[in-house]
Amino acid sequence: MEQEQRKLRKTLVGEVRGRLGDKTVKVVFFYKKPHPLFRKEIKRKTVLYAHDQENKCQVGDRVEIMSTRPLSHLKRWRVVRLLEKVQG
Repeated sequence: MEQEQRKLRKTLVGEVRGRLGDKTVKVVFFYKKPHPLFRKEIKRKTVLYAHDQENKCQVGDRVEIMSTRPLSHLKRWRVVRLLEKVQG
């Protein structure tokens, strides 16, 4: 039953842009949206704060995040898995 509900949660793929304190990362999600009048695609971004339980994410990594219950004042997401590790 719990696994079925977890599949309904939103998942996004983003890039880690910062590490804040212990077990917190700032993830940027990029997307494109058409301009309402001119219909040209405009690049947009959303900054999300995610919980990183193992503290293994570094700046530049690509991660998959999932929505969760509020964990702190800003954290509403958690890191599910590390997709691509930054070199260096």
